[in-house]
Amino acid sequence: MRHIAIVGSGPAGYYTAEAALRQWGEAARVDIFDRLPVPFGLIRTGVAPDHQSIKGVVRRYEATALTDNVRFVGNVMLGRDLSVAELQELYDAVILATGAPADRKLALPGEDLANVFGSASFVGWYNGHPQFTELAPRLEHETAVIVGNGNVALDVARILAKSEEEFAGSDIVGHALAGLRASRVRRIVILGRRGPLQVAMTPKELGELARLSRAHPVVDPADLPDAQADAALDTGLRKAVGLLRSFAAQADPRPDDVTIDFDFFAAPRAILGDGRVEAVEVERTRLEDGKAVGTGETYRIPAGLVIACIGYQTSPIPDVPYDVEGGRFANDEGRIRPGLYCVGWARRGPTGTIGTNRPDGFAIIEKVATDVPGDSGKPGRAGFDRLAAERGLQVVRFTDWQKIDEAEVANARHGSPREKFVDVEQMIEATGRA
Repeated sequence: MRHIAIVGSGPAGYYTAEAALRQWGEAARVDIFDRLPVPFGLIRTGVAPDHQSIKGVVRRYEATALTDNVRFVGNVMLGRDLSVAELQELYDAVILATGAPADRKLALPGEDLANVFGSASFVGWYNGHPQFTELAPRLEHETAVIVGNGNVALDVARILAKSEEEFAGSDIVGHALAGLRASRVRRIVILGRRGPLQVAMTPKELGELARLSRAHPVVDPADLPDAQADAALDTGLRKAVGLLRSFAAQADPRPDDVTIDFDFFAAPRAILGDGRVEAVEVERTRLEDGKAVGTGETYRIPAGLVIACIGYQTSPIPDVPYDVEGGRFANDEGRIRPGLYCVGWARRGPTGTIGTNRPDGFAIIEKVATDVPGDSGKPGRAGFDRLAAERGLQVVRFTDWQKIDEAEVANARHGSPREKFVDVEQMIEATGRA
């Protein structure tokens, strides 16, 4: 018998559990821990609420979760309820699949002003993550600035630009929908240090902007190189640049449109304001050997909201070596130390798609199989259950999650698949337990 503890119930966690079942079958016992009472991590609180088709991947995770060999252990937090060392005493292998839930910092003057957010917190706010329920961004200024040229920047811009009717079918939470309903934002500026040919945006996400009822994407034709340059690009980037060219060629916006201005060759240098953001100071850049360098020319964008979409990093865990520069756990192809591993974004940083975590999970289980060739005699889940009882931990099982899920679906507003609970105590109450 192999006793495996996986910390984190997002895609990396469930793909790793699936790999363990493939590797050992009935000889595997897998416990998947999560600090929240609800599973699925990034799928629940990171994927945009209007991308419901992507969230359908949880059906695959449910198939793994409902096997007798895999158990969800929710509402248990490493560092609060038990330590990594204690888990290692109980399980043959402990695999950290905690993702990269923390924002990378801009490292700019004024970053701590009010109404300046990282994308993890802002996305968590409109996706109902309990940690960000009280964020309450103020949306009464007409201009918002988004820093970054990836798909998360597009997600944030799209959510800010949508009409209320366009949220039909999404699971955006009620408090965010109310805030967006009252929003006065009419100009969204997306800052990118480099040019259109260097964006990390995909055609699907860019194309969604063109289909919004009141959004008007704006690209300065002068930022676009000669169209012949597109021939050297890969297919996805060539399509994305083609969409940017179409934005540059379209007619002027209508009076009631929300403009989404792509400000290329623009690097933020400071966030200005007295207690709260009032403007962003930006420096013009140029490309040298593919890198953005400042030209010395600066200008200011008046703005009442700034959202940094420049990447994520793994949250440190006590007694686990950490790679500060990489923003992930220090590891050698997933091995941290004997019996302790990491997988997914916690291993490689926030790169790749949801599906990229599947081969990553299978690869780490192969390493565990090499390192743990036989039964070590550790107690596994029986040992954890004794510890949980001694400490009075209020553990949430997958059957409890199914009751939470049922209640969220029942509470859904018209046209929405669910209304998420955004408070941990409410989630636990929905299980029917005290």
